[in-house]
Amino acid sequence: MKTKSSKKETIKTKDKPERSSAIAPTNYVPRIKAIYQEKIIPTMMKEFGYKNPMQVPRVERIVLNVGMGEAVQNVKLLESAAAELEQITGQKPVLTKSKKAIAGFKLREGIPIGAKVTLRGARMHEFLDRLISVALPRIRDFRGISPKAFDGRGNYTLGLKEQLAFPEIQYDEVASIHGMDITFVTTANRNDEAKSLLAHLGMPFRKP
Repeated sequence: MKTKSSKKETIKTKDKPERSSAIAPTNYVPRIKAIYQEKIIPTMMKEFGYKNPMQVPRVERIVLNVGMGEAVQNVKLLESAAAELEQITGQKPVLTKSKKAIAGFKLREGIPIGAKVTLRGARMHEFLDRLISVALPRIRDFRGISPKAFDGRGNYTLGLKEQLAFPEIQYDEVASIHGMDITFVTTANRNDEAKSLLAHLGMPFRKP
């Protein structure tokens, strides 16, 4: 089973973005999926010498995770974060709970401390398209994402400091500014394959 990397690239967003729809239409082929099928598969077959198109790595799922330690004291912050995740992804999140008690933080085992959404299929492709085309370019002083946040198993984790990168979220309506981790789980076996896949999809990696 592939696991999420402990590494992540942390970036900060601009202020006061505008709102737009997050729900992916169901009656069309997502642009990113079409690009993958028509351009990326043949390109990567040449690049890595794959003999079968099925060998070409693909993005299997995208996981968005928000940790809210403050929810121990104020559960409404977690409810707000979960609602924002649903706005961003068009999918209802699941709550993540603490696995152990920590007396110093007044944390009991099984207490909800975060929210998570796992995207697949059309919603995943639509989210990836919006992340690359809309959200990342909104980031303040954006110079690209780190090429080093891979876990050695073909997965990449991107950390955002603020949910305001997404135009679905209005600055004046947020209960609190919080970050999130976005993990791209791919079928690649190596970092170089995963990086090539994400780069061809449009992920703007920083150049050395």
